[in-house]
Amino acid sequence: MGKLTAGIFAGFLAVTALSGAALAKDNPMVGGAPMYANKNIIENAVNSKDHTTLVAAVKAAGLVETLQGKGPFTVFAPTNEAFAALPKGTVETLLKPENKATLTKVLTCHVVAADAMSATIKKMIKDDGGTHKVKTVGGCVLVVSEKAGKISIKDEKGNVAHVTIADVQQSNGVIHVIDKVLLPN
Repeated sequence: MGKLTAGIFAGFLAVTALSGAALAKDNPMVGGAPMYANKNIIENAVNSKDHTTLVAAVKAAGLVETLQGKGPFTVFAPTNEAFAALPKGTVETLLKPENKATLTKVLTCHVVAADAMSATIKKMIKDDGGTHKVKTVGGCVLVVSEKAGKISIKDEKGNVAHVTIADVQQSNGVIHVIDKVLLPN
């Protein structure tokens, strides 16, 4: 490789590295890991130490390929603490192969087939007079609301999750980190 070619190649690598850093810098850190807007939901989620239970559940339900798909998806992503707050033994039971259909239902009730940033969600809430119903991929109907700038999501059982980290952009949608697991009826 000549000096000119080597210089161009080094410059390309530097620009590429800076572009990757910029993509991560625009997104909030999640679980101690940078989230890259040019990676898909699964590629980012596997790096979050706060979402290991969610990733294990997505794998057990066979939803990895779906969430790596084109989308767009909005995922309300419960943390490990949210899963740990479920009644003792719930997560272990859901992860059993014989409960795959139930696990899939629970997980798909966290996914909306749209790319909805928090500003869009807040506008829908305002336009609907304080609450907005959202139908998920799993057929659940969630009710979103806003108080003091924070978005809350009520599931079909009446449990309320709060968005703790909003607007984590992905190549195929957006993730909003939540503090509770949303459950279907």
